[in-house]
Amino acid sequence: MAQIVCPLVSAEDRARLEAIIADRNRAQKHVLRARIVLASAERLSVAEVARRAGVGRPAVWRWQRRFAEAGVDGLLRDATRKPGKAPLGEAVVRRVVTLTCAEPPGEATQWTGRAMAKTAGISLRSVQRIWAAHDLQPHRIRTFKRSSDPDFAAKLEAIVGLYLDPPAHSLVLSLDEKSQIQALDRTQPGLPLKPGKAGTMTHDYKRHGTTTLFAALNVLDGTVVGRCMARHRHQEFIRFLNAIEREVPAGKVIHVILDHYAAHKHPKVLAWLTRHPRWTWHFTPTSGSWLNAVETFFSALTRRRLKRGVFRSIVELQTAINRYLAEHNRDPQPFVWTKRADQILAKVNRLNASVH
Repeated sequence: MAQIVCPLVSAEDRARLEAIIADRNRAQKHVLRARIVLASAERLSVAEVARRAGVGRPAVWRWQRRFAEAGVDGLLRDATRKPGKAPLGEAVVRRVVTLTCAEPPGEATQWTGRAMAKTAGISLRSVQRIWAAHDLQPHRIRTFKRSSDPDFAAKLEAIVGLYLDPPAHSLVLSLDEKSQIQALDRTQPGLPLKPGKAGTMTHDYKRHGTTTLFAALNVLDGTVVGRCMARHRHQEFIRFLNAIEREVPAGKVIHVILDHYAAHKHPKVLAWLTRHPRWTWHFTPTSGSWLNAVETFFSALTRRRLKRGVFRSIVELQTAINRYLAEHNRDPQPFVWTKRADQILAKVNRLNASVH
């Protein structure tokens, strides 16, 4: 290739090239190509043009040739190139989707990207793109539990009715126990969170006993009455009911939502209920603990105070729980239920129809 090339640049082409260089909004690759051609027109060597433009000599030769063949317009467009591989056909995509939605071969419990790529005869990246386009996530699974309670609909409507339209001059409490809360102490101190590094804690721990939290969530204002006790028998449950009874003003009717735990149906508990006629109990359906609003409070307590906590004794654990109760009650948020009973029943009916 010649070391000095002098392309013939007409006055019109020179004006267009200079306008490209002066245009602040022009793409820099177009400006670079225009500079190469104008510098070449000054009879400079290819090496000098490349030095001024900050590119290699092959790039100078390329744009000199492009200008000679297609003029200024040739500098403003990039040459098309053939794709490296033909796109996957629709039949291949359908086969991957169908296989993903079916059981994997052998005793495998789920499809992996590499297993699907080997079966379909395509690359792993192609499988990943197909799964992303069709929102397929074979590595994930969601659990469910169907209620076998014959009175499911009636109990659901009663509880949801209390959430959506609580009776006047009454108190709606969601009550349950969080049992076997362990006071766990790590065997070694962990390291704090740092930029680029997660916090650490040892996988092993020392047990220092357990406690049970009895809690009643006031659905109307979001406050929680809670007591930590050593066990969760009917005796402790009655003590907790007495504590609530003392705190609720006289004249208030109390509606309690609770599950079918044996202590809730003990004869002595039922006798206590008879002696306190302003209390009305509403049992959640079998396998329907998701209807009990206090479960959301237990979930938040676990995430924010217990899961990563270090407790060297039962006293430390109970003190931490009591502090969380006090903090929660300083700024409570009313519990808001958004789904009507008919909407929930329609979804349950769809589930029942799909698993038969």
